[in-house]
Amino acid sequence: MIIIGEKISVIAKKVREAMNARDPKPIQELADVQWKAGAHFIDVNIGPAEEKGEDLMKWMVESIQAKVHAPLCLDTTNSSALEAGLKAHNNQWGRALINSTSNDPERFVMLELAAKHNAQIIALTVGKGGLPADAEERCAIAADMMGRAAEYGVPLEDMFLDPLILQVCTTQDQAMHSIKAIKMFQELNDPPMKTVVGLSNISNGVPKQMRGLIDRVYLTLLMYEGLTAAIMNPLDKELMDTLKTTDVFLGKTLYAHSYLEM
Repeated sequence: MIIIGEKISVIAKKVREAMNARDPKPIQELADVQWKAGAHFIDVNIGPAEEKGEDLMKWMVESIQAKVHAPLCLDTTNSSALEAGLKAHNNQWGRALINSTSNDPERFVMLELAAKHNAQIIALTVGKGGLPADAEERCAIAADMMGRAAEYGVPLEDMFLDPLILQVCTTQDQAMHSIKAIKMFQELNDPPMKTVVGLSNISNGVPKQMRGLIDRVYLTLLMYEGLTAAIMNPLDKELMDTLKTTDVFLGKTLYAHSYLEM
């Protein structure tokens, strides 16, 4: 499964302070440790970045890739900042991933940028009309977005469909709708569509000591239905061990006594 390391986010105080001070070291260290822990992409979340967003995203991309030769998942609602990051991204180590577009017309520009810069893109199955009610509504939105991707010249193999994971503590029924959607998304195309989730969303709002357990069990259920990728914490050893063990049971990894070390 594709792991997108989630730790470089403006929400984190340490990261935010490093961004404001233009101090690359803490950010580079976070990128490096996630990469060594098994992340395939490093998520770079600068938030809306309404002021000097272009300069910030360019600096973030160049700083991280100076240390870690990995592709990045660029996460911002600021399309100008996103394009600055895409221009700075070194595709020698893999193509960038845009996080994200949606069925909101204001986010269609992200598809335009994906086509222009040969980037992959995450498509959230949500529109301006509010949250989808069930898996079937998520699939209807996904079909719309697949058609729109074709209009903008984005190959379907470059799109990851995201069912939008909601908090289990406030919207418990939605947890299974999202799992069902992961299975249904793959049936919308041949070859099957890629899928992705923001895993830690499921445990937002629950007591801290319960978050790890909820994330681990939910990840296993999603993987059973064919999940392609997850934005998650690769530094969580128990979570990574759960992922590797699930891969063994799904036949994606050959069992060996040392499989957890692989």
